[in-house]
Amino acid sequence: MNDVVDELVLLEEKLGVQFNDYSLLTRALTHRSFLNERPEASLEDNERLEFLGDAVLDFVVGAYLYHHYPEMDEGELTSLRAALVQAKSLAAFARELDLGHFLRLGYGEAENGGRERIPILCATFEAVIGAVYLDQGLAPVEKLVARFISPALVEIIASSLHKDAKSEFQVWAQARYNITPRYDVVETSGPDHAKMFTVVVRVGDAVWGQGDGRSKQSAAQEAAIQAMAKVKELDESEE
Repeated sequence: MNDVVDELVLLEEKLGVQFNDYSLLTRALTHRSFLNERPEASLEDNERLEFLGDAVLDFVVGAYLYHHYPEMDEGELTSLRAALVQAKSLAAFARELDLGHFLRLGYGEAENGGRERIPILCATFEAVIGAVYLDQGLAPVEKLVARFISPALVEIIASSLHKDAKSEFQVWAQARYNITPRYDVVETSGPDHAKMFTVVVRVGDAVWGQGDGRSKQSAAQEAAIQAMAKVKELDESEE
């Protein structure tokens, strides 16, 4: 067994899934920077699988929440799903699987820390989900996703991370400094069908938080969550 297959078998063990078609898993791990440096390679990058995995994740997470929280209303279910499928959460799931180690990146992207970048890890996790779905069907995806979202939900609900952090931070900033927070897009990356936005939130000139997301709104919400974490630390230090 060669080194490439050995690596795929190791990832299969982490996923708890045995693939029928290794080419799907290989494609899920192939970033476009890898192919940009190998124009002669007859390979495909992971962007189409990422697109599919994003849709599958939305459905699977939504169904999980629907069945596990029967008394929760639609608004809170939507907020919980958004917290679970945001870029930061999916990147954290990718780190649990050590997907950065298995990624096929171009040399330049790897040298620039690509294996730890939230947008790349998020996209790779989605692509792997897409690959599992195509190779195995929905049931193994549901089992795999539940493994990650079950413990994540405990933290999200306990910390109210699914609440409207933007509103909370605005109330705090206006009360403390009489200033309305400003949200600025500082980076846009990814293909047209799966743009990733990086947003910072400022109070005056000071940056209070930064977030990544599939939309400007979700990135701003993540930035506000970070800002509220700083607020909590500040309040505790002043007690």
